[in-house]
Amino acid sequence: MKKILTAAAVLSVVVCAFCLARTVSEGRFNISGTVTVPERLARMAEADNNSCAIIVKNEADVPVAIKRVVNPKFPLEFSMGEEDLLTASLDGSLKLEVQINNHGQLGVVKKGDIFGSVEGMIKPNEKHIVVAADKTLGRVQLARNVKGNFFRTAAR
Repeated sequence: MKKILTAAAVLSVVVCAFCLARTVSEGRFNISGTVTVPERLARMAEADNNSCAIIVKNEADVPVAIKRVVNPKFPLEFSMGEEDLLTASLDGSLKLEVQINNHGQLGVVKKGDIFGSVEGMIKPNEKHIVVAADKTLGRVQLARNVKGNFFRTAAR
């Protein structure tokens, strides 16, 4: 019985040491995932001089971390660590948003910009996050200067 208790104690110390080492190596902020864009917006999203900004906000919608990728190709794999943090304090759950544009201004959504967000909240050390940049401001044109266009003639 004494050998079993000793083995259990040693095993629990090893497991605790492993968990502690993992927490120290990950840090307090380490997320990763994939940004996807639907096929209908892919050409617009991968245009020259576009940038993809991955923005992490706290529960009060204040940005706490930003990562920018110039000339992105989708699906885009990303990882963010403590070097991407904008603030020293990081508490609670987080929101993740994506903005794809060619003007470089974050928080300003203009016609032609593509954006999206993760439904719900994420944790500061969450992995395998999938965020769809599937919204755009302005109308997406299906055809240009086509006579007899269904959308133009159907309203008559």
